[in-house]
Amino acid sequence: MTSVVTAGGISVTIRGAVVDEGETVLDRLVSDGVPGSLASRSAKLWGPDAAPLAARRLGWLDPPATSRSLRDRLAGPAGEARAAGLDRVVLAAAGGAAAAAEAMCRTAGAELTVLDTTDPHEVSRVLAGDLDRTLVVVAGEGVEADALRRVFGRAFSAAGLGGADLARRFVVVAEEGSDLARDAEEAGHPRVLAEPGADDRFGALGARSLVPAALAGVDVDALLDEASGLAATLRQPYDNPALALGAALGSSALGARDKLVIADHGSGLDGLAGWAEQLVAGALGKDGKGLLPVVVESADAPGFELADDLRRVVLGRRPDEPGAGREAGVSVAGPLGAQFLLWGFAVAVAARVIGVDPFGDPDAGESRESTAALLRSEEGAAPTVVRRPPELVEGAVELHAPEDALRGARTLAEALETLLADVPDGGYLAVLAYLDRAGDAAAAGLRPLLAARGGKVRRRPAPVTFGWGPRYLHTAGQYHKGGPPNGAFLQITGAVTGDVAVPGRPYSLGELQLAQAFGDLRVLRSLGRPAVRLHLRDRAEGLAQLAAALA
Repeated sequence: MTSVVTAGGISVTIRGAVVDEGETVLDRLVSDGVPGSLASRSAKLWGPDAAPLAARRLGWLDPPATSRSLRDRLAGPAGEARAAGLDRVVLAAAGGAAAAAEAMCRTAGAELTVLDTTDPHEVSRVLAGDLDRTLVVVAGEGVEADALRRVFGRAFSAAGLGGADLARRFVVVAEEGSDLARDAEEAGHPRVLAEPGADDRFGALGARSLVPAALAGVDVDALLDEASGLAATLRQPYDNPALALGAALGSSALGARDKLVIADHGSGLDGLAGWAEQLVAGALGKDGKGLLPVVVESADAPGFELADDLRRVVLGRRPDEPGAGREAGVSVAGPLGAQFLLWGFAVAVAARVIGVDPFGDPDAGESRESTAALLRSEEGAAPTVVRRPPELVEGAVELHAPEDALRGARTLAEALETLLADVPDGGYLAVLAYLDRAGDAAAAGLRPLLAARGGKVRRRPAPVTFGWGPRYLHTAGQYHKGGPPNGAFLQITGAVTGDVAVPGRPYSLGELQLAQAFGDLRVLRSLGRPAVRLHLRDRAEGLAQLAAALA
């Protein structure tokens, strides 16, 4: 059975048993008046406890109209940047804003350097670029954006800039009255006010994402046009792709298929899967419930095979596949601007179906608090962990694990197989790499290798996810702590050969990165999750060893 819902430039195709499952949920959503209520910004859709926060977080539904003024708001800073020859745009942000801006620029072929990291190697490489052409957009108030703003400020000063010349090297996107907005005003940085209530996780079409994309050369009006075409369909009870997708996601999470495996197949929307990952995991993974997004490299990648607990989603057109009709699947096609609105609406609908607050972060703060405690510690909990002898050393790789976690494994390959075997039934393995996204890009190749090895170690292979740290703390981190307690975790840290001091702070980027890694690891272990840490004494050599151990 196949259902195709097409409207507003978007096509959602649903196949198999999920058609019946989704239609049952869809009928209930329609009878409850959900599409009209959500399109009207009703804060009551997720229950009375969620209503106060929801009332402040539904502004993401407005940008197809409200962001039209962005061109005028950005005219001054953009003109000054062009006049000064500042055509190398660096974004200091985190979470959904960074992922959305990156997707916009990759899809459009525009150059944007996204820094949502504290890795000193990655930051140093960007600092070593052409600072004479560099403009930094600060669109976040987290510890990463604060550290990066300070680091770039010192670099510009060291290059001889001061006064107004230094001030105009930053464009700050912040809500009126926020600490970041006040700091920007005091420093004389050009400001673009962000829309109040535009939830970062959902707000891909808000100023925090659109400003850096526009400065990098993306036609943001075209994105808004695409979203506007879909916006007109959101109130419809039927022929509504966003509602149909939301019903499919919600019915999957209620049933046995609580893993959403996402593969791109010719969509042309580079980076959309990563943005959808942070949205689905962060909005739905809480109260022991959720839908785990698993982004795979392609429809042919390990981990995209048929499995009873997976709901497979293809971005683009679904590839022909022998026997694929036996499994319920979803295909989504359409332009990027409309996709942002589609997925936001669908996930908000799915949250109602599952019974969770899509805007709350009840568990994500634990890792932030743990990190802050490590940074405040006089003795420093991080050095204590570093000094603790590893359970296993092989070449450039140290393995740190709780006592008896390795169960007698004597080689790196055996230890990795033990971790795969320890994934709870119906669970998943998450690889969390606190490394350089460019310089250590080979780390991402561990996901398919682990997925393939899991198929040999376990009768029922477990899904494997991959996230760069600290990026994943703002994406899947909420799910890791608040979703179903069935995850196992492989954290990877690496030696720092050239650290970067953070002006005005008592720590360096390397120390901050390590505190973030240890802080999250401590929380995961306190929750009883199987978690081990691999430390690479030499990053390139260590990654090569890991790949060889999994081959």
